[in-house]
Amino acid sequence: MEPPQLGFTPQRPVGWLAPLLLLNTGLRTLLAILFGAYLDKRELQNALAGDWFQQPGTDGELWLDYVADLGDGFHATYSVAYLLAQPHLEVDGRALPRGQVLLMGGDQVYPVADGDGYENRTKGPYRAALPEAPTAGPRPTLFALPGNHDWYDGLTAFLRLFARRKDGHIGGWRTQQRRSYFAVELPATWWLFAIDEQFGAYIDDPQLLYFEKAARNLGPDDRIILMTPSPTWVKAAKKPEAYDAVDYFIRTILAPTGAQVRLLVSGDLHHYARYTGEDRELITCGGGGAYLLATHQLPEKLTVPPKETLTRSASRSREYSLTTRFPSAAQSRRMSWGVFRKLPVRNPGFATMLGIVQTLTMLAMAGAAGQGDIIQRLFSIPLVFMLVLIMVGTVLFAQPPGPTSDKHARHWILGLAHGFAQIALAMAGTWVWLMLPFHGWVWPGPLATAAVLYGPVIAFLATQLVALYLLIASMFDVNVNELFAGQGIEDAKSFLRMHIASDGTLTVYAIGIDTICRQWVADPHGPPDSPWLRPEEPLKAHLIEGPFVVDGPAEQAPATSAIRPGPAEL
Repeated sequence: MEPPQLGFTPQRPVGWLAPLLLLNTGLRTLLAILFGAYLDKRELQNALAGDWFQQPGTDGELWLDYVADLGDGFHATYSVAYLLAQPHLEVDGRALPRGQVLLMGGDQVYPVADGDGYENRTKGPYRAALPEAPTAGPRPTLFALPGNHDWYDGLTAFLRLFARRKDGHIGGWRTQQRRSYFAVELPATWWLFAIDEQFGAYIDDPQLLYFEKAARNLGPDDRIILMTPSPTWVKAAKKPEAYDAVDYFIRTILAPTGAQVRLLVSGDLHHYARYTGEDRELITCGGGGAYLLATHQLPEKLTVPPKETLTRSASRSREYSLTTRFPSAAQSRRMSWGVFRKLPVRNPGFATMLGIVQTLTMLAMAGAAGQGDIIQRLFSIPLVFMLVLIMVGTVLFAQPPGPTSDKHARHWILGLAHGFAQIALAMAGTWVWLMLPFHGWVWPGPLATAAVLYGPVIAFLATQLVALYLLIASMFDVNVNELFAGQGIEDAKSFLRMHIASDGTLTVYAIGIDTICRQWVADPHGPPDSPWLRPEEPLKAHLIEGPFVVDGPAEQAPATSAIRPGPAEL
């Protein structure tokens, strides 16, 4: 099926090291940081309906799906959407019914939020997977929490897609939310709270007021699933203040009710990881479509909240152990070495940029070599400009944190070492160039020859040098994201399927996809609710780990606690 038939244009995976994309994303991130207070629409959402929602399920039980980081390349995004849309999913001998609720946990589109991006990378693939409401069974409901990429336009496109219309829907999934955050009452004393605290921002007063009203319905017998846009419990290992907003929400809104937060779930990091503690499970599941991120760098244990936090009234710190990760640490390390092969293939624009910089540096060095004394050679204007450009670029690429960080030195050291390595490569290239007859030709002969012959060779070598740098830097926990973003690994995807039984038992099935589908067959004549595209070969899913119970049967609540105000009363 062609784009006119599908109603959208399937997209290639984002080339994260493309020079223009790096510049564009960097500028948008900078603008979001500098002007985020002016773009923040959360206070304005107070004018929108402030209802909380109910999902009672069927006969007192409910199936929920969770997916995050999904709106990237078509093949990966649609592979996950296709499995989510199936009426039943056969996984390791189990038949798991489709979720009656689909939770999108953040970063529904890449690289930045806009109408076309959502249409082609998110709404289109999910509509193709479930075009109409199911002919049998209830229509599933979709709730979405924004991530940092959804935030780059101040939530404008996000709210238009997920929260504007009363009859909103994405294919067969209907949308109900009116804000970028929401509370949902689930069966058997379970609740879902999804907070919007993107960019480490404070939780705004209208949002706190919304959750305070919803929390009035909570009691000591209630259990809570808390969705956050980022796994701050992991990030707090390096940046202790990262978890402060989540901890504040739990302490001030949820804890006074006596209800227990039994599960924290987030995306943002593009892999699956579960930490277990005495009180709750902490799950990262960002495998909905974006490039895979390393798992071998994950800490084996976490202290949450971290003892280093400056918040004087923080909750009691507890220890959590890493129980499961997908892919495994060994697989993640092996994938790291693929950077030498995949970096130039996935990022031709980045390789071209390196080739141009290296070629211009070589020509500047060759020109300086023909000048007078050594001082004049070293300080020729073109050569100094190129050397400064290389050093500044490599240091910025290493992303040194602020001087207050206790680990900023390694970023500077690795960035400078990378810069000197690139300069050494340019010097070696200049020596070879001067051994060849091209440099003595009449101008512009040397420039044309360098562009045609020297440029492609040096571009490949410079790219391999960057790959070597990324591999070494990752061993010191620097540029780990770039090591995997540069490879753009589309396989090893994941999502959650959760089941609340009628007795209140919450069971989580973590589902993995080792290899996505890249060949699809059109099926335009199927039932209205069947996918428009089917995999040419069966798409195989498996359990990442055995099903695990987050909490068991609900205790019998006192009769007086059964009387609660309904959603409309908020």
